[in-house]
Amino acid sequence: MSPRWSQRWPRPGAQRSASFYESRPNVTADAAALCVRSGNAALLRGGSEAVLSNHAIHAAMARGLVRGGLPEAAVQLLPTQDRAAVGAMLAAAGLIDMIVPRGGKSLVARVQADARVPVLAHLDGICHSYIHSSADPEMARAIALNAKMRRTGVCGAMETLLLDSGFPASGDVIEALLDAGCELRGDGRAQALDPRIGNAGCEDWDTEYLDAILAVAVVDGLDAALDHIARHSSGHTDAIVAQDADVQERFLAEVDSAIVMANASSQFADGGEFGLGAEIGIATGRLHARGPVALEGLTTYKWQVRGTGQTRP
Repeated sequence: MSPRWSQRWPRPGAQRSASFYESRPNVTADAAALCVRSGNAALLRGGSEAVLSNHAIHAAMARGLVRGGLPEAAVQLLPTQDRAAVGAMLAAAGLIDMIVPRGGKSLVARVQADARVPVLAHLDGICHSYIHSSADPEMARAIALNAKMRRTGVCGAMETLLLDSGFPASGDVIEALLDAGCELRGDGRAQALDPRIGNAGCEDWDTEYLDAILAVAVVDGLDAALDHIARHSSGHTDAIVAQDADVQERFLAEVDSAIVMANASSQFADGGEFGLGAEIGIATGRLHARGPVALEGLTTYKWQVRGTGQTRP
């Protein structure tokens, strides 16, 4: 930690988190509150779309910190929108302990590619819903509609629907999605269910549409579904609809994603829905925080050893 940084940030030993985000000014308040509450200092860099709102929210946070007896410098807002400042922060190993990007794919991709500082983030939300042969037809239809059409532009929206070849009501699920205005792109077996389904190319299985577009495939049983998800999931959120408890448990155990669900819409992938309150983002890595990142995800630990003169033989 450089002396200059120590003077500006609250205390030696505090973690120093930086957050890059676009558009939504609520992230200014969420990120600042979570970082301070978990004992971290925060350096925030919002997008130009909400720069005035970000400054107003930061000013209110600074006043609150002072009134609460905390250093005003615990939360800082980068005073420039210059993109060069982002590059400097990404290279600030030793000055910044962790970076959390929130925003579009290009922003997150740049941070993950260029950062010399640990990053908590997800790049794509290629989320699957698998309807098993044992699924309740009405539940399957309702979950599929909600998982895709509730909000198509969120990272937890379903992007691929896997229909078990033994599920008897696949046509009803397909019809409900089409009638709701969703464009479907499928493999040959899916296209045979409804002539309105277009052809899915290889790229469709690896695309985060963030729109009313859905890839659909018919699979022969749980093993085929697990194989498809292993090859194409981004590790964000994957779900199963099934009444067979053993099938549910195997899916939950074997799908290696940050969030795995049984008989629920993938759009529940949210820190608030999980009871965490505000979240600073969703992480799909396999170390430290995974899934929605809130207070616990922004903490680390150290070992404190108190002896009475012991020496190691």
